[in-house]
Amino acid sequence: MKFLFLFLLLFATALPAQVVPYPTIKELRVHNRGMVVSAHPLASEAGALVLRQGGNAFDAAIATQFALAVVYPQAGNLGGGGFMVGRTASGENLALDFRETAPGKAHADMYLDSNGRAQTDLSQYGHLAVGVPGTVAGIFALHPRAQLSMDQLIQPAIKLAKNGFAITAREAALLNSHQKEFAALNTSSNAFVRPTAWVEGDILVQKDLANTLERIARNGKEEFYTGTTAKLITKEMQRGGGILSLQDLALYRPLWRNVQQFHYRGHQVLTMPLPSSGGILLHQMLSYISKEDFNGMQFHSPRVVHTLVEAERRAFADRAEYMGDPAFIKDPSALLTSEQYLTQRWKSFDSAVATPSAAVGKVVQPLEESTETTHISIYDALGNAVSLTTTLNGLYGSKVVVDGAGFFLNNEMDDFSIKPGVPNMFGAVGGKANAVAPGKRMLSSMSPTIVVKNNKPVVIVGTPGGTTIPTSVFQTLVALLDFKIDPGRALHLPRFHHQWLPDSILYEEGLSLELLQDLKSKQHALKSTSQIGRVELIVIGPTGEVHGVADPRGDDSIAYQ
Repeated sequence: MKFLFLFLLLFATALPAQVVPYPTIKELRVHNRGMVVSAHPLASEAGALVLRQGGNAFDAAIATQFALAVVYPQAGNLGGGGFMVGRTASGENLALDFRETAPGKAHADMYLDSNGRAQTDLSQYGHLAVGVPGTVAGIFALHPRAQLSMDQLIQPAIKLAKNGFAITAREAALLNSHQKEFAALNTSSNAFVRPTAWVEGDILVQKDLANTLERIARNGKEEFYTGTTAKLITKEMQRGGGILSLQDLALYRPLWRNVQQFHYRGHQVLTMPLPSSGGILLHQMLSYISKEDFNGMQFHSPRVVHTLVEAERRAFADRAEYMGDPAFIKDPSALLTSEQYLTQRWKSFDSAVATPSAAVGKVVQPLEESTETTHISIYDALGNAVSLTTTLNGLYGSKVVVDGAGFFLNNEMDDFSIKPGVPNMFGAVGGKANAVAPGKRMLSSMSPTIVVKNNKPVVIVGTPGGTTIPTSVFQTLVALLDFKIDPGRALHLPRFHHQWLPDSILYEEGLSLELLQDLKSKQHALKSTSQIGRVELIVIGPTGEVHGVADPRGDDSIAYQ
């Protein structure tokens, strides 16, 4: 395993087309060693490689994120943004916000037609959907916590982009399913469009992206925000009628924030504050169910699932009404997570019947206002922990590739409420608190989370999945902390999700017929889906055992130091 990654880089292009040149490790236990869990085996290996070279968890996060920008183009990115929650070996808690922002020319009505109708195509596809990217700035903000040079950390990604890698059947199918959109929104040739269908084992080479990464390694963060890459981005914007400018890029800054933290069942939970709604949602949902007694019950018993769903419903109702960028609204976090508020809110819970979403909307006076994603969980032998989630929003973001730079740009503007009550691509609704405004950070559902006990990290977790992110993390924590379910089994269990509106439970196939019938009898509406989330999980035991699980729903994989 130790020399696997270097072997892959040297020989990937020489392998026969039908061979997939890397193993996928779904579950792994090691002792007192570092571990990386991510959406792609080669990205996990990039992070593990720098751990072996003397780097720490922050080095591994940087190397893994750069590698994901190459090998996981549908979500790994240079052209998006995200959030990081960290815990240092010395006990310092960290929260980094490198969420995208609205361009300076953005305004609240920019996606409405002359009759006031929402034009969701404009917020979801093409150049007008693009927010100012924050990923590169976020990576560089992490670097002072790392041990190795940025040039050393970016080299695995450069080699992968330059030499290419063999794509999986899943990756081939995704690329094929978006060829029409790529062709319609891009006038220049790029690495992702070809005249024949992609097949498993094809080698994806990204020369333009390799050149961009080399410029960043040579010139630093300024290359992306004021240098040649910035000029290529704004040229692409001008070609496609976008509004993102050189000034928008030059003004972008990541923000260190106070960690959203609370206690649950004898554990300290560390997660993201606004403008990520995920931390508040987790705080609320876990607080609600802490008022209930699950003693003697099974995780997927009707009473437990009904209770979790009702907690999710109430939290998402608050998300729609009150949450947004705290720089633009009166921050509701303290109110929404206060014990008085949560106790009052939970009084409407009925263990025998579903509460209609219409009955759990706005419950306090309005406060005065002033999809596709990827996650990395990392732990190192020193005791540092990193939970990092980044996104382009939808699969391949806006579907726009920066001509000459080789990477996709996000479609994060759709995460704003483009019109009160109009759902975004994930079905989430919002109001004035999350309206479009210049320089504003759009509300997110990302929920990078670390759980601490006895002053040491015991769980590192996160997932992609749009609005299903907080509920997937929520259910994983409940399975681990309340029901003591083995980490491997916890990630295999089918998931369910409720986000207030639409007023129905979205569930993965695999839930028992008895459970589904019971939920129907409680007046829940049900809708099945093939997949919810792709959780990346590390659990650290009291004797130093590091237990990693990569979600079985994708090509996700583990690598270790």
